[in-house]
Amino acid sequence: MLKASNRVVDLIKQFESLQLKEYKCPAGIRTIGYGHTKGAYVGQQITPTIALEMLWQDVRIIDLQLSKINLKVNQNQYDAIVSFVFNLGFGNFIKSTLFDKVTSNPNDPTIRDEFMKWKFAAHRELPGLVRRRKAEADLYFKK
Repeated sequence: MLKASNRVVDLIKQFESLQLKEYKCPAGIRTIGYGHTKGAYVGQQITPTIALEMLWQDVRIIDLQLSKINLKVNQNQYDAIVSFVFNLGFGNFIKSTLFDKVTSNPNDPTIRDEFMKWKFAAHRELPGLVRRRKAEADLYFKK
């Protein structure tokens, strides 16, 4: 069974800038650390060490969620999916065409297009999401 690697944590950190004080993300969700949302509250403050611990906790939860669907993918593909799920949620992933294609044929080249569809927040295309989806798709297809 695959588990998220340090590579995906580094990827997430690249797109989720470290914020030691609670803030609202572009989608309007209270967030802290490296994109941590569960339990984030107004006025919350943390240390960089706690932020990294929260990130790893979030990634391990995604590992548990993904272990229930038994994906037949390699480590790079898995890490790309973990980043995607971290950003968009497990529910969105399993309801997506991306999920359907990954489970049907994990080497389908049109999977890249499926990553790129998820570049909107609050009905606006965000350049940061475009870059993130490209990075995820590039990792997914990296040999």
